[in-house]
Amino acid sequence: MIEVIVGVSALAVGGAAGFAVCKATVGKTLKEKEEEARKIIQEKERITEEAKRKAQQIIKEAEKEAKIIAKEIENEALQLKKEQEIIIEKEVLKRKKQLEEELKREREELQNLEKTLMSREAQLEKRIARIEHREEELDKKWEEIKKLEEEIKQIQKEIEEKEEKLKAAEEQYMLEIQRIASMTKEEAREELMKKVEEEAKLEAAKLMKEIEESARKEAEKEAKWNLVTAIQRLAPEITTSYTISVVDLPSNDLKGRIIGREGRNIRAFEMETGVDLIIDDTPDIVTISSFDPLRREIAKESLERLIADGRIHPGRIEEVVSKVKEEMESKVRKLGEETCLELGFTDVHPELYYYIGKLYYRTSYTQNVLLHTKEVAYLAGMMAAELGLDEKAARRGGLMHDIGKSISHEVGGSHSKVGAELAKRYGEPDVVINAILYHHNDEPARYPEAVLVAAADALSAARPGARREALQSYINRLEKIEAIVNSFENVEKSFAIQAGREVRIIVNAEKLSDEEAYMLTKEIAKRIEKEVEFPGQIKVTTIRESRFVEVAK
Repeated sequence: MIEVIVGVSALAVGGAAGFAVCKATVGKTLKEKEEEARKIIQEKERITEEAKRKAQQIIKEAEKEAKIIAKEIENEALQLKKEQEIIIEKEVLKRKKQLEEELKREREELQNLEKTLMSREAQLEKRIARIEHREEELDKKWEEIKKLEEEIKQIQKEIEEKEEKLKAAEEQYMLEIQRIASMTKEEAREELMKKVEEEAKLEAAKLMKEIEESARKEAEKEAKWNLVTAIQRLAPEITTSYTISVVDLPSNDLKGRIIGREGRNIRAFEMETGVDLIIDDTPDIVTISSFDPLRREIAKESLERLIADGRIHPGRIEEVVSKVKEEMESKVRKLGEETCLELGFTDVHPELYYYIGKLYYRTSYTQNVLLHTKEVAYLAGMMAAELGLDEKAARRGGLMHDIGKSISHEVGGSHSKVGAELAKRYGEPDVVINAILYHHNDEPARYPEAVLVAAADALSAARPGARREALQSYINRLEKIEAIVNSFENVEKSFAIQAGREVRIIVNAEKLSDEEAYMLTKEIAKRIEKEVEFPGQIKVTTIRESRFVEVAK
């Protein structure tokens, strides 16, 4: 079209002269050109339409290609993300493994530190015990010094009195000399006879005193001979009870299982039995510490069964301890029955068997009470036989004289009065009840056998190696602490452990809240401060535990 226009313009410029000549030709040419131009325009439009179609097709293909490329990019991104996640997961696992190894090392270090602390604590306890012993020795020496000072003061007082008497005697002597100087011969003779008579009376009094002393010595000799005869016929074993028991381990690796994860097994065992379990560096043994022999025996039997079974966890510990306690009650009753049969008594009330057997797990100044009771029974019976009294009644009184000690710490009061009430309840003879009360002077002796029981009791307690006073005072203090704690309401159990430096209290979680348990702990601590004398500090720990049990069927 542009070329046609340019050609027309050129023809127009060529001049008007050729216009006319070429008009026809031009017209024809113009028509041809217009036809050609129209064709060109149509071709152009066709080309344009075709270009549009191709452009739209290219756009559609481009969009399809773009979608394919986008999808491929998205797939590559997802693949890349998965690879990154795998790499991150590997890094996390690697880091977790490193942290677990570090935690394991820290736990081992903590266990080593705990062992070191327990060892140091044991050493500290020994040092404290030595210090307490030295304090007791110093107190005794101080008392001896006071007594010596009092004796010295008394001696000084006696010396002063004698000096005054001597001075008075000198003055009297001077007066007597002056009086004799003024006497006649007869008066002097009478005075001399009077003095000789006084001296003879004094000599006679001295002789009578010597005769009485000789008779007394002969009587004492005869009494001692009877006692020696009875003692020689009895060869009692010397029994001293300690505050610890030792359990042997098949392997030192079992210590870790007994302690449990984070100490849960040892805490459960101590809470159930009321003892202190000492696990130190000593190989292949575990030490059980408690002032109560019955608790120690239950704990020892339970631990031995757990070790033999191999399953050690809080649930199993509770089950085994409960079963051992039931069996121990039967064992105590059987022990009492065997003791009565050994002493020849078949008419004892069956209910008394339990109380007699329980004496085996009680101590008096570290002397086993059941063995002490049997010893007293044999001694009293032998002395009664030597003197021609009722041997069976004396032996029965000796067996029952300390029966109150099996429950006196539970009900309170003097063990002799508690024992007399127990004997009355189960139909014991009057001579036995009188022996129980008389051996602590709670009533006068109405039977000679009661006196023999008291004498046999003193002999059994006084023989060498029978008793240790210091340990019993320590045990009495622990029992007093537990009695104070148990007197509070909502206290289910209490255990004095760590040589009396800690009291663990188990309370009823349903009746007490955390705040009330806190207030109870403060009240107990104040009362212990007020009523108990003790060195150092006592830690009061209250445990409020809730248990929820459901059975899966």
